[in-house]
Amino acid sequence: MSYLSIEFSVLFLIFFCLYWSCRKLPVLQNYLLLIASYGIVASFNYTFALILAGYSIVIFSLSFLLDKSKYRRFWFTISIMAAMGNLAVFKYFDFFTNALQVIINNLGLSFLIPSTEIIMPIGISFYTFHSISYIVSIKRKEIERADFISFMLFLSFFPSIVAGPINRARDFLPQIQIKISRELLEPYRAFTLILFAIVKVYWLSSAIADTWVNPVFANPAEYSSLDLIFALYAYAIQLYLNFSGYTDLVTAIALLLGFKLPINFNLPYLASNLRNFWQRWHISLSSWIRDYVYIPLGGSRSGFFRTQINLLIAMLLSGLWHGASLNFLIWGGVHGIGMVLLNIGDKYFGRNCLADRFLFLAKLITFHYVCFAWIFFRSSSFSESLEYLSAIINNFSHIPLHFNSLFYMFLLLLGYYLYPLATNLQVNIVKCMHKVHWSLLPVIFILTLWLVISFAPSGIPNFIYAGF
Repeated sequence: MSYLSIEFSVLFLIFFCLYWSCRKLPVLQNYLLLIASYGIVASFNYTFALILAGYSIVIFSLSFLLDKSKYRRFWFTISIMAAMGNLAVFKYFDFFTNALQVIINNLGLSFLIPSTEIIMPIGISFYTFHSISYIVSIKRKEIERADFISFMLFLSFFPSIVAGPINRARDFLPQIQIKISRELLEPYRAFTLILFAIVKVYWLSSAIADTWVNPVFANPAEYSSLDLIFALYAYAIQLYLNFSGYTDLVTAIALLLGFKLPINFNLPYLASNLRNFWQRWHISLSSWIRDYVYIPLGGSRSGFFRTQINLLIAMLLSGLWHGASLNFLIWGGVHGIGMVLLNIGDKYFGRNCLADRFLFLAKLITFHYVCFAWIFFRSSSFSESLEYLSAIINNFSHIPLHFNSLFYMFLLLLGYYLYPLATNLQVNIVKCMHKVHWSLLPVIFILTLWLVISFAPSGIPNFIYAGF
C-alpha cells in the first residue's frame, strides 16, 4: 500500500483518531502501532508479515541469551550471523547462486545448482539493520533489554519499515517505552513536510522521470551526448526528490504519532567532496555503515593503507546493501575508489585543499562524480551501464538533440542557485503557518493537493528506495 494513496490517507485518519483517543495509555498505543505496522507489511504480502514475526522472535530470543549468558561473545556472534543469514537468504541467494553457477560453468563442470525462487520481503534491509543496532547496543550495555512488544514494534514501526530512515535502538526504543502520555510533535512542521513530500514525489519526481529520465535510459543509443548528460543530471534530481520526499512524508507521519525519526538529508548536491556528500546523503545509512562496519573493521586505527582497505570494504558493502547485483557493487566501488583518491589527495596536498581554494570547482567535480556513479545505480544491468556510457562518448555529432538543451541548462543553473535557499525554506514556511488561523490550514492543504495532482503525471508514484 503506497503511503501516497487515497486508501492509506483514509485508513491513517481513522487510525490517527483511534490512536490519540488512547493518549493516556502509551502501552495500548504501542499495541495499535504494532497491529497497524504488521497490517501495512501484510498489505504487500501476508508472508512478509510472517517472516518479520519469525525473524523478530529469533533475534529477540538470541538477544535474551546474549544479555543473560556469561558467554556474551558467542551469543553476539550467533545473533549477528542469524541477522545477516536472514538477509543473505532472502536478498542475496539468487545473486550468489548465479555467480557460483558461472564459476562452475567456467571450470567445465556439468553440475547445475537447483533453481529456487525467493521473494525478498518488503523492508528486510531496514529491519535487519535495526535489529543489528539493537544487538550491538545490548552487547555494549548501552540499553536495557527491551520487552518483546517494544522490540517487535521497533523492527516493524510502519513509517520507517518500507524505505527507512534507519533507526538506532538506543535512540528509538526509549520513544516506544515512554511511561508518560505521548504528545503530538511539531504539527506545523509535520503539515509542511507532508506538503513538501506531495510536491517532491507526486509531482516533480514523477514528472522528471516520465518526461525526461525514463525515455533516455530506455534507449540511450537514440539520444545525443548532451541529451544523455542532461538526463543523468535529471536522474540525480529525480532520485533526490523521490527519496527525500519519502523521508519528509514518513518523518511527518512519525511526528503526528509522537515519534522523531533521524535526519536523512542535508542538501547533498552542495557537497564539496565525496566525504562531505556522504555526510549529507542518506545520513542514517552512511552513519550506520561507519559505526557498525567501518569502525569495527579497524577504521583509521591501523595506518593509512589499512584505512583505505577498510573504507573500500565499507563502501562495497554499502553498494551491495542497496541490491544484489553487479551494478550496485560497482556503484559502491566507484564511491569507495573516489574516497580513497580523496584521502590520498588530503595526505599529500592537505585536507580539503581543493575545496578551501576553489569551492565552486570542488562542488562541480563532486556533483559530476556522483552523477557518473548514478549510471550504475540507475541501469538494470552492467551491459546497460556500458551502453549508456558508450552513447555519451560516441553520440556527440551524428544524432540530433531531442530536448532543448539550452533550456534545460538554464533550469539546472537556476535550480543550482535556488537550491541553497532550501536550507531555510521549511523553517520559513512553518513560521508563516503559525500566522495562519488553524481553520484555514485544511483549505491550504486541499488546494495544494489539488494543484499538485492536476499537474502531476497519472498514477501513484513509487518510492525508489522501497525496492531496497
